[in-house]
Amino acid sequence: MSDIISYLFQTNAIKFCEENMPFWYTSGKIGPYFINTHFIYGNESEAKELLSFIDEQLSDKISLPKNVFEKVLLQYNTNTIYKDVIDTMINMIKSNINIDEIDYISGGERRDWFFSNIIAYLLNKQHISIYKDLSAVVSDSKFAETTFVKNINGKKVLHIADLITVASSYIRAWIPAIENLGAKMCWSCVVVDRMQGGTEKIKEKGILPLSLVQVDKSLFAKAEEMKFINKAQKEMLNNFFDNPDETMRNFLTLHPEFIKQSLNADEKTAKRAKLLVENNLYNLN
Repeated sequence: MSDIISYLFQTNAIKFCEENMPFWYTSGKIGPYFINTHFIYGNESEAKELLSFIDEQLSDKISLPKNVFEKVLLQYNTNTIYKDVIDTMINMIKSNINIDEIDYISGGERRDWFFSNIIAYLLNKQHISIYKDLSAVVSDSKFAETTFVKNINGKKVLHIADLITVASSYIRAWIPAIENLGAKMCWSCVVVDRMQGGTEKIKEKGILPLSLVQVDKSLFAKAEEMKFINKAQKEMLNNFFDNPDETMRNFLTLHPEFIKQSLNADEKTAKRAKLLVENNLYNLN
């Protein structure tokens, strides 16, 4: 699995902050790493290009799956990193699930489709594309034909996703969408598990969780060993893993200039810093 970890760093899919320079998150909180799992598609620019392509296609729910599939199939056949990641996911699925029990593979709008479409094709399974409005279309394994579907009573589904955090997308959209079809999501396979409670939540729903990489202390140790981070960075990551809010509160207490500088930085950073201050997210004086 060290190759997959190396790919995550090479493509900036997982990015660790420099010392004393945590990342700003959309929520207004800060943290020592940032994850864009879809960058493992090959590189950041190709991943962003595919995401833009998906956005352009969203108005045509029937044509989209085939059009996206053609892109990911070409990438699978030409990009070593992406192919290796997909093949590793396939091997994990085959090692943990009886393939004959899987009736459908599903993926949710939008980043799941970087992985779910090609895996459905390689496992010769029909694919369910789930949209954020909970509508769904089914494609055959070669994506030659796609139709809206309302009922697949009693069928078993493997959901493929880019990552799992607190499982909000699963609980809000993906699981209900599958249940609306009369089917059951039995398994989930993701590239990255952020280890923030999502796996436990889907287990409670009777779903078997699989993941290639877990963001935990063993990953941080591996990153240091591979020279992607230093000892001080690993220490902050370990502390953040144990207690994210307290770790970032301590950092801000020791570095009051960080917020001041951020409030005077670019528009996006200033907006997030303002959220932190106005909502007193870390109970600072």
